[in-house]
Amino acid sequence: MGDVTAQPETSGSTAVKTKRVLLAAPRGYCAGVDRAVVAVEKALDLYGPPVYVRKEIVHNKHVVQTLQARGAIFVDETDEVPEGETVIFSAHGVAPVVHQEAAARQLKTIDATCPLVTKVHHEAKRFAATDYDILLIGHEGHEEVIGTSGEAPEHIHLVDGPGDVPNVEVRDPEKVVWLSQTTLSVDETMETVRRLRERFPKLQDPPSDDICYATQNRQAAVKKLAPDADLMIVVGSRNSSNSVRLVEVAVEHGAKAGYLVDYADEIDEAWLDGVDAVGVTSGASVPEILVRDVIDWLAARGYGEVQEISTAEETLVFSLPRELRTDLKAAGMATTGTSDHA
Repeated sequence: MGDVTAQPETSGSTAVKTKRVLLAAPRGYCAGVDRAVVAVEKALDLYGPPVYVRKEIVHNKHVVQTLQARGAIFVDETDEVPEGETVIFSAHGVAPVVHQEAAARQLKTIDATCPLVTKVHHEAKRFAATDYDILLIGHEGHEEVIGTSGEAPEHIHLVDGPGDVPNVEVRDPEKVVWLSQTTLSVDETMETVRRLRERFPKLQDPPSDDICYATQNRQAAVKKLAPDADLMIVVGSRNSSNSVRLVEVAVEHGAKAGYLVDYADEIDEAWLDGVDAVGVTSGASVPEILVRDVIDWLAARGYGEVQEISTAEETLVFSLPRELRTDLKAAGMATTGTSDHA
């Protein structure tokens, strides 16, 4: 998944158009990703390598490989971490059982779960405590969904998109609430909710929007530029849900074609045939240097004009995990900072 092509459009115009890049803003790192990546960098500085990380800290190939080169060791489960070592939990969150497993192995844990994901975990626990059936909209197997489901497995039912709605069964249609994975398509999620509400008219909304601000902002910027883009290039990894969604959103809103790439050298020059305007953006776990590489690649092929299409300003910053701040302060090291990758 990640490569989406719309039907070509025909035009009677023969006017020569300027080759240009439409650069979406905001793009790239969100506050939760920056916090998680900085947590690994600071832990490596403070404790020295190796520092173990459960799952990919964020879903980006470049970031993971760069941190590996510095001494981070990525594992799938806590039982792969030697007893007594430090383990960092990824931005996507973990189920309570993972914390229990880490404690049993006497691991020092640093929880880099994005605070917006933690909010969804708290909502799940609160609704489960009042015996609601919780309809969790998300993608089966995604780490964030696994973590959230683990907070209240007896109460949570996964709804994997609008097509999954007919399969949902609840105990009491009067006590049903929906929550969602934070990185979904806003439009598709709202369509899923609409269909759920047709089946369950008393369906409650979450106290606040679960789809994170960064996901919404990046999709909004793509929607704005997509109608003018002959080609949309999204920089991001294929296991990044929010990056994959950006390709889909671009084509759904008017881009003639869209592709997902990790690096500039993955772009196929054939994609540029007949293309005057190239839209460019990046997922929320992508460092800006990779976007700049794509801009340079396109400039070398005649797309030297760059027009930034901005729809929002982002100023949110999250503090580092409490456990790490405490140790940094004790060592006289800075407890704030921006990722080396940003």
